[in-house]
Amino acid sequence: MNTPLATASGTPTGSPSGTAPAAIAAAPAGLPTLPRPGADEFDAVVAHGAYMPLTQFGVIDATGDDAASFLHGQLTNDTQHLDAASARLAGYCSAKGRLLASFLTWRSGDTIRLLVSKDVQAAVQKRLSMFVLRAKAKLTDASGELAVIGLAGDVRKALSGVFDALPDGVHVKVDGAAGSLIRVPDALGRLRYLWVGPKAQIESQLALLDETLKRVSPAVWDWLDIRAGEPRITQPVVEQFVPQMVNFDVLGAVNFRKGCYPGQEVVARSQYRGTIKRRTSLATVAGEPDTVRAGAELFHSDDPGQPCGMVVNAASAPEGGVDVLVEIKLAALENGSVHLGAATGPALRFLALPYGLPTEV
Repeated sequence: MNTPLATASGTPTGSPSGTAPAAIAAAPAGLPTLPRPGADEFDAVVAHGAYMPLTQFGVIDATGDDAASFLHGQLTNDTQHLDAASARLAGYCSAKGRLLASFLTWRSGDTIRLLVSKDVQAAVQKRLSMFVLRAKAKLTDASGELAVIGLAGDVRKALSGVFDALPDGVHVKVDGAAGSLIRVPDALGRLRYLWVGPKAQIESQLALLDETLKRVSPAVWDWLDIRAGEPRITQPVVEQFVPQMVNFDVLGAVNFRKGCYPGQEVVARSQYRGTIKRRTSLATVAGEPDTVRAGAELFHSDDPGQPCGMVVNAASAPEGGVDVLVEIKLAALENGSVHLGAATGPALRFLALPYGLPTEV
């Protein structure tokens, strides 16, 4: 359903031309639905430690003398001053300020790496490459050469057998012979790390992990990302949100002091014009992952005729049902109930995010 969109301040704008940009519209319809993990897979993360190969991600490598400055002029965050010991979230917007992709960015030697949802990678890489022009920068798909592993829970001892040191803070990165290890935000009080490196070297180390950690479904990582309150732009929600709608300003994915990038005026205006009326919240809802999907609309009990929000990400929950991050009008959270798909659909039960949102006045 093609419904009018709104800026973060709540002003309806409609979609830019009724369709997404051509390069994005040509992308696949979304990632395959992952089966519901077993209870033992969720328990492994919470009670012990687990690792999971993350097949839902791809990696774009940016190389060349101008790679950092080129990306600095395209993304919402600062890549010009990205140091070797840090990683940063960033978004890539259309000229209308709507997110086409979200990334975790970091340096690997002279390369800047972009971790991105695999279903938007090819289209976004193609679109970015169109704007390289005379810059000494090249974007390549590194997904075939690299493995991406998520680790969660009590995993430090296992990782210390691979890396000489472990990151001591969120978005701190260390490098070793087997690649890069980045600490990402905790979920449910459990530590989480991303390990990205050459496939052969990582695969040679997995037997060591198997001695102490349980290998679980990548769907568990999607659930942990949701419980960490960290949205990810996938194909079904391309060009639906300005960054503030998915809390990217709160999560440090937008640098409001950097220079221009596509959509920067819209993003800045949404930040400084006054009250932000739409945000992303955490909730749970009855259903299965094949029916509760990103892009599904939400409806309020008091206003059944028009949507009040949209599912950003969804993943199977341990106790049954599906946990979701939803972009929603803040006014819809004040009273009544919010439902999936229609005002008569399953009701959402809202949960506390693991971080605070700015108090709007």
